[in-house]
Amino acid sequence: MATLNDIMVAAAINILSAFAFFVAFAVLRIQPINDRVYFPKWYLKGLRSSPMHAGAFVQKFINLDFRSYIRFLNWMPAALKMPEPELIDHAGLDSAVYLRIYWIGLKIFVPIAFLAFTVMVPVNYTNVTLERSNLTYSTIDKLSISNIPTGSRRFWTHLVMAYAFAFWTCYVLKKEYEIIASMRLHFLASEHRRPDQFTVLVRNVPPDPHESVSELVEHFFLVNHPDHYLTHQVVYNANKLSNLVEEKKKKENWLDFYQLKYSRNQSTRPSIKSGVLGLWGKTVDAIDFYTSEVERLSEKISKEREKLANNHKYIIPAAFVSFKTRWGAAVCAQTQQSRNPTLWLTEWAPEPRDVYWHNLAIPYVSLAIRRLVIAVAFFFLTFFFMIPITIVQSLANIEGIEKAVPFLKPVIELKFIKSFIQGFLPGIALKIFLLFLPSILMLMSKFEGFSSISGLERRSATRYYIFQFINVFLGSIITGTAFQQLDNFIHQSANEIPKTIGVSIPMKATFFITYIMVDGWAGVAGEDREDAMDPGSIGFNTGEPQIQLYFLLGLVYAVVTPILLPFIIIFFGLAYVVYRHQIINVYNQEYESAAAFWPDVHGRIIVALVVSQLLLMGLLSTKRAAQSTPLLIALPVLTIWFHMFCRGRYEPAFVRYPLQEAMMKDTLERTKEPNLNLKEYLQNAYIHPVFKGGDDDDKYDASATDSVKEPELIPTKRASRRNTPLPSKHSGSSVALLPEL
Repeated sequence: MATLNDIMVAAAINILSAFAFFVAFAVLRIQPINDRVYFPKWYLKGLRSSPMHAGAFVQKFINLDFRSYIRFLNWMPAALKMPEPELIDHAGLDSAVYLRIYWIGLKIFVPIAFLAFTVMVPVNYTNVTLERSNLTYSTIDKLSISNIPTGSRRFWTHLVMAYAFAFWTCYVLKKEYEIIASMRLHFLASEHRRPDQFTVLVRNVPPDPHESVSELVEHFFLVNHPDHYLTHQVVYNANKLSNLVEEKKKKENWLDFYQLKYSRNQSTRPSIKSGVLGLWGKTVDAIDFYTSEVERLSEKISKEREKLANNHKYIIPAAFVSFKTRWGAAVCAQTQQSRNPTLWLTEWAPEPRDVYWHNLAIPYVSLAIRRLVIAVAFFFLTFFFMIPITIVQSLANIEGIEKAVPFLKPVIELKFIKSFIQGFLPGIALKIFLLFLPSILMLMSKFEGFSSISGLERRSATRYYIFQFINVFLGSIITGTAFQQLDNFIHQSANEIPKTIGVSIPMKATFFITYIMVDGWAGVAGEDREDAMDPGSIGFNTGEPQIQLYFLLGLVYAVVTPILLPFIIIFFGLAYVVYRHQIINVYNQEYESAAAFWPDVHGRIIVALVVSQLLLMGLLSTKRAAQSTPLLIALPVLTIWFHMFCRGRYEPAFVRYPLQEAMMKDTLERTKEPNLNLKEYLQNAYIHPVFKGGDDDDKYDASATDSVKEPELIPTKRASRRNTPLPSKHSGSSVALLPEL
């Protein structure tokens, strides 16, 4: 069992490693040669120029101003100076709201920690229950609820604190939900014109033997949205072409590399092996090899484009339909289009950067089957993953290691080594096993068929959170293999499960403290260095579930073992500063969803709060606190009611777009830009990326509609529908489109 001394050793190791990362980052970022690496966002915006263009030769590469080395940690206060409105303009609402998750952690846990250390710790520590028992315990256990004798009146303190912590958490969540909902509506009203504001994604277009998908879509929307329909873009199954284009880009990169290498040293031409991964096979000239590969792929791409342009089988029953106004798009996206609710399904189109094109080719009817398959696969992944975690956790302690390798026992028993193993190794072992999990979960989300990158990340985040809840939290608390745990849960009555878990919670506080230090402190410290080397987006699918695990641990242990709270507060404070710096200077977000993820964040914090209350009930019931335990029953009921209130009051702002806001935005735009050619702006917004940016791409843009004419109702080719009660005002024909069941 890890003692307080073991925890201090682990804390010292993590603090030193974190400080080393910060020093390395701070020194590297002020070197002129690294300026583009550590401030890529400003270069992308064109607001920063390279310092290598001026000064002496040495100063172009190395910072010779020694005063800057003394102020090497100035980047921390600098990261906090930018006001939130300016941050939203600079990085987007998604980034600003993501930062608020860390800020909420501080707002919740700092007052809770103050109250817990003022009231709870003295109540727990001033008992002698563990001293008089025959149990093995540590100093940390004396600060926990384990030191309260069975049936003691002191449990009333824990009951009152549970209510206080819950009310404070709910108060903070309500205020934040209200603020962020207002921020979202303000952002949508004030942001610049974007194609997704006028566009809906239409799926499951019914097949028609007489009309193509493009003709059918245009006909349907001209009849059913005659005053607002503007243009449309059919969707091609261009996955094969996309793969070829990606492969060609990789070959071109290698060709550029070897050409640059040869230009620097023309004495010998570079060579490679032509086999798999360049490890074996015939040795060939690298430049000639990649030149021939690029030419071969260019020819295949040309043929594949010809196929796409001339074969209607590559057009899938889906389209991006654009409207003249935001109001028209909002009405279409939020209403049922056909008497058959499974046809002509509409949803808001993701912004063009957010579209995941590979999944648009998946038949809509197969999505339900795919999601069922993935649900089953995720169930087995979650529980079978417990097996290696349990094995590693059993070895990541003194007894397990001495049993596996008895000849190392003299070394292991050394005081420092023993403290290192008990205070550091369990957390790092679990961290290693979770390295590949996000990639697996993202592949599962892609298989499910989500049409947007943001949708993929939100689903992956949900699954990652569930996985961490079951394996990292419950799996680390309850001993035994996955099958034993599953068998116990199946055969136990529902009211016994909180007791089983609740009893084990105080004993695992030291493990979670080490995990927070390894996964949280050191992980955040390494974030600034790693992401500066490889700038990308925030990584919502991995970052948010990690934050939620710390919310869960903090809320569960706030009443049980308050000593864990300072470690969580340090994580939230450190992460807030580091990620703020990264968002300002490094991250270039792939998409903007206007904080559409916030209801998920709020819901998971509520789940953590309810779980903490149920586990406290289970723990107190084993302590024979018969008088205080029943009063806890009302707490999860009130928390769930609070969640339902927030969903009804604030969540609509995140799932629907008010028609009033759309009309205001449209009216303002017409006043400011009366001659705006919206069709020209929208016509190519949702063309597949492989059709853009080439010399001969335009001739293959078979789906692009003419931008010079106003939309006209095309006469239907279906013999059964050539008569209609009302004439069309567009073509004078008597064609009405009646959706079939």
